Amino acid sequence: MSHNTFGHLFRVTTFGESHGEAIGCVVDGCPPGLSISNLDIQPFLDKRKPGQSRYTTQRQESDVVSIISGVFEGKTTGTPIALLIKNQDQRSKDYSEIINKFRPGHADFTYIKKYGLRDHRGGGRASARETAMRVAAGAIARKILGSKITIRAALIKMGIHAIDNGKWNWDEVHNNPFFTPDAEAARSFETYLNKVRKAGSSVGAMIEIRATGVPAGWGAPIYGKLDADITAAIMSINAVKGVEIGAGMQVAELTGEENADEMRMEGDKPQFLSNNNGGILGGISTGQDLIIRFSVKPTSSILTPRKTIDLSGGETEIATKGRHDPCVGIRAVPVGEAMTACVLADHLLRHRAQCG
Repeated sequence: MSHNTFGHLFRVTTFGESHGEAIGCVVDGCPPGLSISNLDIQPFLDKRKPGQSRYTTQRQESDVVSIISGVFEGKTTGTPIALLIKNQDQRSKDYSEIINKFRPGHADFTYIKKYGLRDHRGGGRASARETAMRVAAGAIARKILGSKITIRAALIKMGIHAIDNGKWNWDEVHNNPFFTPDAEAARSFETYLNKVRKAGSSVGAMIEIRATGVPAGWGAPIYGKLDADITAAIMSINAVKGVEIGAGMQVAELTGEENADEMRMEGDKPQFLSNNNGGILGGISTGQDLIIRFSVKPTSSILTPRKTIDLSGGETEIATKGRHDPCVGIRAVPVGEAMTACVLADHLLRHRAQCG
Protein backbone atom coordinates (compact mmCIF):
# COMPACT_ATOMS: atom_id res chain seq x y z
CA MET A 1 0.00 0.00 0.00
CA SER A 2 1.76 3.14 -1.22
CA HIS A 3 1.03 6.86 -0.81
CA ASN A 4 1.15 7.11 2.96
CA THR A 5 3.41 10.18 2.80
CA PHE A 6 2.55 13.79 2.01
CA GLY A 7 4.53 17.01 1.78
CA HIS A 8 7.61 18.20 -0.10
CA LEU A 9 10.18 19.51 2.39
CA PHE A 10 8.02 19.02 5.49
CA ARG A 11 7.03 15.39 4.98
CA VAL A 12 4.67 13.28 7.06
CA THR A 13 4.26 9.51 6.85
CA THR A 14 1.50 7.87 8.90
CA PHE A 15 1.12 4.19 9.74
CA GLY A 16 -1.15 1.86 11.68
CA GLU A 17 -4.76 0.70 11.63
CA SER A 18 -7.87 1.49 13.64
CA HIS A 19 -7.78 -1.81 15.56
CA GLY A 20 -4.05 -2.53 15.37
CA GLU A 21 -1.62 -2.30 18.27
CA ALA A 22 -0.75 1.33 17.62
CA ILE A 23 -0.85 4.21 15.17
CA GLY A 24 2.08 6.48 14.44
CA CYS A 25 3.81 8.88 12.13
CA VAL A 26 7.26 10.02 11.06
CA VAL A 27 7.79 13.73 10.46
CA ASP A 28 10.81 14.51 8.29
CA GLY A 29 12.18 17.92 7.37
CA CYS A 30 11.60 19.70 10.68
CA PRO A 31 14.39 22.24 11.24
CA PRO A 32 16.69 21.68 14.23
CA GLY A 33 16.63 23.70 17.42
CA LEU A 34 12.86 24.01 17.92
CA SER A 35 11.62 23.50 21.46
CA ILE A 36 9.09 20.69 21.51
CA SER A 37 7.66 18.21 23.98
CA ASN A 38 4.56 16.11 24.51
CA LEU A 39 2.92 19.19 26.04
CA ASP A 40 3.09 20.94 22.65
CA ILE A 41 1.30 18.07 20.93
CA GLN A 42 -1.14 16.64 23.46
CA PRO A 43 -3.63 19.56 23.64
CA PHE A 44 -4.39 19.20 19.92
CA LEU A 45 -4.82 15.43 20.25
CA ASP A 46 -7.13 15.96 23.22
CA LYS A 47 -9.30 18.17 21.03
CA ARG A 48 -9.71 15.37 18.46
CA LYS A 49 -9.85 12.25 20.64
CA PRO A 50 -13.06 10.19 20.80
CA GLY A 51 -15.46 9.74 23.69
CA GLN A 52 -15.56 13.35 24.86
CA SER A 53 -19.31 13.76 24.47
CA ARG A 54 -22.34 11.72 23.45
CA TYR A 55 -22.07 13.31 20.00
CA THR A 56 -18.90 11.39 19.07
CA THR A 57 -17.96 7.72 19.08
CA GLN A 58 -17.84 6.30 22.62
CA ARG A 59 -14.57 4.51 21.94
CA GLN A 60 -12.34 5.46 24.88
CA GLU A 61 -8.83 6.37 23.75
CA SER A 62 -6.49 8.55 25.80
CA ASP A 63 -4.43 9.26 22.65
CA VAL A 64 -1.30 9.89 24.73
CA VAL A 65 1.56 10.52 22.31
CA SER A 66 5.14 9.33 22.75
CA ILE A 67 8.06 11.04 21.00
CA ILE A 68 10.31 8.17 19.89
CA SER A 69 13.04 10.05 18.00
CA GLY A 70 14.15 13.38 16.59
CA VAL A 71 14.08 15.34 19.86
CA PHE A 72 17.03 15.62 22.27
CA GLU A 73 16.93 17.56 25.52
CA GLY A 74 13.72 19.26 24.45
CA LYS A 75 15.00 20.42 21.04
CA THR A 76 14.43 19.05 17.56
CA THR A 77 17.64 17.63 16.08
CA GLY A 78 16.73 17.96 12.39
CA THR A 79 16.40 14.19 12.08
CA PRO A 80 13.09 12.34 11.59
CA ILE A 81 10.64 12.77 14.45
CA ALA A 82 8.76 9.55 15.19
CA LEU A 83 5.50 9.74 17.16
CA LEU A 84 3.47 6.82 18.51
CA ILE A 85 0.01 6.40 20.06
CA LYS A 86 -1.05 3.06 21.51
CA ASN A 87 -4.57 1.85 20.72
CA GLN A 88 -6.39 0.94 23.94
CA ASP A 89 -10.09 0.35 23.35
CA GLN A 90 -10.56 -1.74 20.22
CA ARG A 91 -13.72 -3.87 20.04
CA SER A 92 -13.16 -5.82 16.85
CA LYS A 93 -16.07 -8.19 17.62
CA ASP A 94 -18.42 -5.29 16.81
CA TYR A 95 -17.48 -5.79 13.17
CA SER A 96 -17.81 -9.59 13.01
CA GLU A 97 -21.21 -9.41 11.32
CA ILE A 98 -19.92 -7.30 8.42
CA ILE A 99 -16.74 -9.24 7.70
CA ASN A 100 -18.17 -10.45 4.37
CA LYS A 101 -20.36 -7.45 3.56
CA PHE A 102 -19.66 -4.03 2.07
CA ARG A 103 -20.92 -0.94 3.88
CA PRO A 104 -22.56 1.39 1.32
CA GLY A 105 -20.68 4.68 1.17
CA HIS A 106 -17.57 3.17 2.80
CA ALA A 107 -14.19 2.15 1.36
CA ASP A 108 -14.88 -1.55 2.05
CA PHE A 109 -15.66 -2.27 -1.60
CA THR A 110 -12.84 -0.24 -3.14
CA TYR A 111 -10.16 -1.66 -0.79
CA ILE A 112 -11.16 -5.19 -1.84
CA LYS A 113 -11.01 -4.21 -5.51
CA LYS A 114 -7.56 -2.65 -5.13
CA TYR A 115 -5.80 -4.97 -2.68
CA GLY A 116 -7.84 -8.17 -2.75
CA LEU A 117 -8.40 -7.95 1.00
CA ARG A 118 -9.45 -5.49 3.67
CA ASP A 119 -9.17 -4.98 7.41
CA HIS A 120 -12.83 -5.08 8.42
CA ARG A 121 -12.03 -4.13 12.06
CA GLY A 122 -13.09 -0.51 12.14
CA GLY A 123 -12.03 0.07 8.55
CA GLY A 124 -8.28 -0.34 9.02
CA ARG A 125 -6.48 2.50 7.24
CA ALA A 126 -9.81 3.86 6.00
CA SER A 127 -10.79 4.69 9.57
CA ALA A 128 -10.81 8.23 10.96
CA ARG A 129 -8.52 6.82 13.68
CA GLU A 130 -5.59 7.47 11.31
CA THR A 131 -6.20 11.21 11.50
CA ALA A 132 -4.90 11.39 15.09
CA MET A 133 -1.36 11.23 13.70
CA ARG A 134 -2.06 14.08 11.29
CA VAL A 135 -3.07 16.18 14.30
CA ALA A 136 0.19 15.25 16.05
CA ALA A 137 2.18 16.21 12.94
CA GLY A 138 0.20 19.44 12.70
CA ALA A 139 1.34 20.40 16.20
CA ILE A 140 4.96 20.17 15.02
CA ALA A 141 4.08 22.18 11.92
CA ARG A 142 2.68 24.94 14.13
CA LYS A 143 6.02 25.14 15.94
CA ILE A 144 7.72 25.76 12.60
CA LEU A 145 5.18 28.42 11.64
CA GLY A 146 5.58 30.29 14.93
CA SER A 147 3.14 32.36 16.94
CA LYS A 148 2.50 35.01 14.27
CA ILE A 149 0.40 32.57 12.22
CA THR A 150 -2.91 31.46 13.70
CA ILE A 151 -4.93 28.57 12.29
CA ARG A 152 -8.46 28.09 13.57
CA ALA A 153 -11.43 26.08 12.36
CA ALA A 154 -15.09 25.83 13.24
CA LEU A 155 -18.08 23.70 12.30
CA ILE A 156 -20.46 25.99 10.42
CA LYS A 157 -23.12 23.59 9.13
CA MET A 158 -24.62 20.26 10.20
CA GLY A 159 -26.99 18.72 7.71
CA ILE A 160 -29.31 21.54 6.59
CA HIS A 161 -28.73 23.53 9.79
CA ALA A 162 -26.19 26.36 9.50
CA ILE A 163 -24.74 29.02 11.79
CA ASP A 164 -25.49 32.72 11.56
CA ASN A 165 -22.21 34.32 10.41
CA GLY A 166 -23.28 37.54 12.10
CA LYS A 167 -23.05 35.73 15.47
CA TRP A 168 -19.55 34.33 14.86
CA ASN A 169 -17.57 34.27 18.12
CA TRP A 170 -14.28 32.36 18.19
CA ASP A 171 -14.43 32.06 21.99
CA GLU A 172 -17.67 30.11 21.67
CA VAL A 173 -15.89 27.34 19.71
CA HIS A 174 -14.42 26.08 23.00
CA ASN A 175 -17.72 26.26 24.87
CA ASN A 176 -19.68 23.56 23.05
CA PRO A 177 -19.02 20.00 21.83
CA PHE A 178 -19.48 20.92 18.17
CA PHE A 179 -16.63 23.47 17.80
CA THR A 180 -19.16 25.93 16.42
CA PRO A 181 -18.78 29.75 16.80
CA ASP A 182 -22.52 30.47 17.16
CA ALA A 183 -23.98 29.67 20.61
CA GLU A 184 -27.54 29.64 19.33
CA ALA A 185 -26.66 27.29 16.49
CA ALA A 186 -24.87 25.01 18.96
CA ARG A 187 -28.15 24.52 20.80
CA SER A 188 -30.01 23.67 17.60
CA PHE A 189 -27.22 21.27 16.58
CA GLU A 190 -27.63 19.54 19.95
CA THR A 191 -31.36 19.02 19.48
CA TYR A 192 -30.94 17.85 15.90
CA LEU A 193 -28.01 15.49 16.50
CA ASN A 194 -29.73 13.89 19.48
CA LYS A 195 -32.50 12.78 17.14
CA VAL A 196 -30.01 11.53 14.56
CA ARG A 197 -27.99 9.64 17.17
CA LYS A 198 -31.02 7.99 18.81
CA ALA A 199 -32.21 6.87 15.37
CA GLY A 200 -28.86 5.12 14.81
CA SER A 201 -28.21 7.32 11.79
CA SER A 202 -25.59 9.94 10.89
CA VAL A 203 -25.29 13.32 9.18
CA GLY A 204 -22.70 15.36 7.29
CA ALA A 205 -21.15 18.71 8.16
CA MET A 206 -19.19 21.68 6.82
CA ILE A 207 -16.11 23.17 8.45
CA GLU A 208 -14.42 26.52 7.83
CA ILE A 209 -10.71 27.12 8.42
CA ARG A 210 -9.16 30.56 8.74
CA ALA A 211 -5.39 31.06 8.76
CA THR A 212 -4.24 34.56 9.73
CA GLY A 213 -0.76 36.01 9.59
CA VAL A 214 0.33 34.12 6.47
CA PRO A 215 2.68 36.50 4.61
CA ALA A 216 2.31 37.31 0.94
CA GLY A 217 4.42 35.24 -1.44
CA TRP A 218 4.01 31.64 -0.27
CA GLY A 219 3.15 29.11 -2.95
CA ALA A 220 4.31 28.69 -6.52
CA PRO A 221 2.69 29.05 -9.95
CA ILE A 222 1.14 26.20 -11.92
CA TYR A 223 2.07 22.93 -10.15
CA GLY A 224 3.00 24.18 -6.70
CA LYS A 225 -0.04 26.33 -5.99
CA LEU A 226 -0.74 26.91 -2.32
CA ASP A 227 -4.49 26.43 -2.79
CA ALA A 228 -3.94 23.23 -4.78
CA ASP A 229 -1.78 21.76 -2.03
CA ILE A 230 -4.24 22.80 0.69
CA THR A 231 -7.12 21.31 -1.27
CA ALA A 232 -5.26 18.03 -1.80
CA ALA A 233 -4.35 17.85 1.89
CA ILE A 234 -7.92 18.48 3.05
CA MET A 235 -9.37 16.07 0.49
CA SER A 236 -7.06 13.37 1.85
CA ILE A 237 -8.93 13.45 5.18
CA ASN A 238 -11.28 10.49 5.48
CA ALA A 239 -14.92 11.29 4.56
CA VAL A 240 -14.16 14.70 2.98
CA LYS A 241 -16.01 15.13 -0.32
CA GLY A 242 -15.58 18.81 -1.16
CA VAL A 243 -13.17 21.71 -0.59
CA GLU A 244 -13.45 25.38 -1.55
CA ILE A 245 -11.23 28.42 -1.17
CA GLY A 246 -12.66 31.89 -0.52
CA ALA A 247 -16.04 32.36 -2.20
CA GLY A 248 -15.54 28.87 -3.66
CA MET A 249 -18.42 27.54 -5.74
CA GLN A 250 -20.30 30.82 -5.38
CA VAL A 251 -17.87 32.55 -7.77
CA ALA A 252 -19.89 30.97 -10.57
CA GLU A 253 -22.69 33.38 -9.66
CA LEU A 254 -20.52 36.53 -9.48
CA THR A 255 -19.69 39.14 -12.07
CA GLY A 256 -16.15 40.35 -12.61
CA GLU A 257 -16.95 43.52 -10.69
CA GLU A 258 -18.33 41.58 -7.73
CA ASN A 259 -15.50 39.07 -7.61
CA ALA A 260 -12.64 41.57 -7.94
CA ASP A 261 -10.75 41.99 -4.67
CA GLU A 262 -10.05 45.69 -5.12
CA MET A 263 -6.92 47.25 -3.62
CA ARG A 264 -5.89 50.50 -1.98
CA MET A 265 -2.86 51.66 -0.01
CA GLU A 266 -3.02 51.94 3.77
CA GLY A 267 0.13 53.82 4.68
CA ASP A 268 2.90 51.96 2.90
CA LYS A 269 1.01 48.65 2.76
CA PRO A 270 -1.52 47.39 0.21
CA GLN A 271 -5.02 46.80 1.54
CA PHE A 272 -7.60 44.50 -0.07
CA LEU A 273 -11.23 45.63 0.10
CA SER A 274 -12.63 42.07 -0.07
CA ASN A 275 -11.39 38.48 0.03
CA ASN A 276 -13.36 36.48 -2.52
CA ASN A 277 -10.19 34.62 -3.49
CA GLY A 278 -9.54 33.38 0.03
CA GLY A 279 -6.12 34.94 0.41
CA ILE A 280 -4.57 33.22 -2.61
CA LEU A 281 -4.06 34.56 -6.15
CA GLY A 282 -2.29 32.59 -8.87
CA GLY A 283 -1.49 29.93 -6.29
CA ILE A 284 0.45 32.44 -4.14
CA SER A 285 -0.66 33.91 -0.82
CA THR A 286 -1.71 37.58 -0.79
CA GLY A 287 -1.14 38.28 2.91
CA GLN A 288 -4.88 38.17 3.61
CA ASP A 289 -6.54 35.53 5.76
CA LEU A 290 -6.69 32.13 4.09
CA ILE A 291 -10.33 30.99 3.97
CA ILE A 292 -10.95 27.27 3.42
CA ARG A 293 -14.19 25.32 3.73
CA PHE A 294 -14.71 21.58 3.41
CA SER A 295 -17.66 19.21 3.59
CA VAL A 296 -17.65 15.85 5.38
CA LYS A 297 -20.08 13.11 4.42
CA PRO A 298 -22.22 11.24 6.96
CA THR A 299 -20.61 8.28 8.74
CA SER A 300 -21.20 5.14 6.66
CA SER A 301 -21.67 2.86 9.68
CA ILE A 302 -25.35 3.22 10.62
CA LEU A 303 -28.02 0.99 12.20
CA THR A 304 -30.59 1.53 9.44
CA PRO A 305 -30.52 -1.55 7.14
CA ARG A 306 -29.16 -0.70 3.68
CA LYS A 307 -29.01 -2.74 0.48
CA THR A 308 -25.57 -4.11 -0.35
CA ILE A 309 -23.68 -7.14 -1.67
CA ASP A 310 -21.29 -9.58 -0.03
CA LEU A 311 -17.86 -10.90 -1.02
CA SER A 312 -19.37 -13.59 -3.21
CA GLY A 313 -21.59 -11.12 -5.05
CA GLY A 314 -24.78 -12.07 -3.29
CA GLU A 315 -27.38 -9.39 -2.63
CA THR A 316 -28.06 -8.75 1.04
CA GLU A 317 -28.67 -6.02 3.62
CA ILE A 318 -26.36 -4.52 6.22
CA ALA A 319 -26.75 -2.67 9.51
CA THR A 320 -23.57 -1.72 11.36
CA LYS A 321 -23.44 -2.05 15.13
CA GLY A 322 -20.72 -0.72 17.41
CA ARG A 323 -19.52 2.75 18.36
CA HIS A 324 -19.57 5.37 15.62
CA ASP A 325 -19.68 9.14 15.24
CA PRO A 326 -23.21 10.36 14.42
CA CYS A 327 -21.44 13.35 12.84
CA VAL A 328 -17.79 12.66 12.06
CA GLY A 329 -17.47 16.28 10.93
CA ILE A 330 -17.18 17.34 14.58
CA ARG A 331 -13.80 15.68 15.08
CA ALA A 332 -12.71 16.76 11.60
CA VAL A 333 -12.33 20.34 12.90
CA PRO A 334 -8.87 19.83 14.52
CA VAL A 335 -7.84 17.57 11.64
CA GLY A 336 -8.53 20.33 9.12
CA GLU A 337 -6.47 22.74 11.21
CA ALA A 338 -3.60 20.25 11.33
CA MET A 339 -3.53 19.57 7.60
CA THR A 340 -3.53 23.31 6.90
CA ALA A 341 -0.63 23.75 9.32
CA CYS A 342 1.35 20.98 7.63
CA VAL A 343 0.88 22.51 4.17
CA LEU A 344 1.81 25.99 5.40
CA ALA A 345 4.94 24.69 7.17
CA ASP A 346 5.94 22.93 3.96
CA HIS A 347 5.44 26.10 1.92
CA LEU A 348 7.33 28.21 4.45
CA LEU A 349 10.35 25.90 4.03
CA ARG A 350 9.96 25.82 0.25
CA HIS A 351 9.72 29.62 0.07
CA ARG A 352 12.76 30.02 2.30
CA ALA A 353 14.74 27.56 0.18
CA GLN A 354 13.98 29.38 -3.09
CA CYS A 355 13.75 33.01 -2.02
CA GLY A 356 15.85 33.17 1.14
